[in-house]
Amino acid sequence: MVRNVALVLGGGGAAGNAWLIGIIAGLAEAGVDLTEAADLVIGTSAGANAAVQVRSGIPPGELLAAVLSPLPVQPAGQSRQPPFPSMDSVFERMRSISAAAISAADLQRAMGAFGLESDAKFGPEVAKQRRALVAARLPRHEWPERPMLVVAVDALTGELAAFDRDSGVDLVDAATASTALPGAGPTHSINGVRYISGGVRSADNADLASGYANVIVLSPFSGRSGPLPEGQFEGLRRPPGADLASEVEALRQQGSRVVVITPDVDSRAAMGTNQMDLATRIPAARAGFAQGKQEAARITFL
Repeated sequence: MVRNVALVLGGGGAAGNAWLIGIIAGLAEAGVDLTEAADLVIGTSAGANAAVQVRSGIPPGELLAAVLSPLPVQPAGQSRQPPFPSMDSVFERMRSISAAAISAADLQRAMGAFGLESDAKFGPEVAKQRRALVAARLPRHEWPERPMLVVAVDALTGELAAFDRDSGVDLVDAATASTALPGAGPTHSINGVRYISGGVRSADNADLASGYANVIVLSPFSGRSGPLPEGQFEGLRRPPGADLASEVEALRQQGSRVVVITPDVDSRAAMGTNQMDLATRIPAARAGFAQGKQEAARITFL
């Protein structure tokens, strides 16, 4: 293997994104700067936004400071978020779909069908609001020079879509597609193709790091001793082979050295039971920073 370090950033909502940046900053504080060391960054769902942050050229400490800053006050009459339906009903439908799926491909197609079915509830204005919201959260709107993959799923076929700077897709569109939660908002259209979140395929998509000698996986939703709280998207039942443990084992079988970092007890408490709640951002980032400083000793190959 000639390629050295791949950094995998998994999905996990607002809390997961903040925790990822906290971990990155904590590792850097302890002398392990993954913003410089990673030859490839792979981002899924909230991890896609984090990947753009990591590849932005902004120092880790400044990335953390931005997360820790209070969100700007919106002018009267304006909403920070586009309107969403009841998440309880969305997640109930997702759990039903995942329970019935007989394979990973079946799950991806069924979730895509759910997203396309739900599009009828959302008009073009909601799609514009979602894209604008993603754009506002990204520190850069241009693809970085260094390799980065943003993962989504074709809503019609259920097939993987791994966007990079050579894909001809605008970075904001790629990130919007990767975070398009089926049923909670519209699918995202790119060149006439509709996409849903890459988290439908896998919460982390660590298998895309195949061929790298060293793989570091930061997974906000993995490593828990029990099931996720009711109604967590990345907590969908995964068919065999689509879970992180299977992806990591396959990488190791290929000769990769893999380090997986998941939320510790303090980080899980800070992330709460609704990782999509924007109020979790600051506590999750702080907990991630503290954890990152402790985890640096595990990354001995940099």
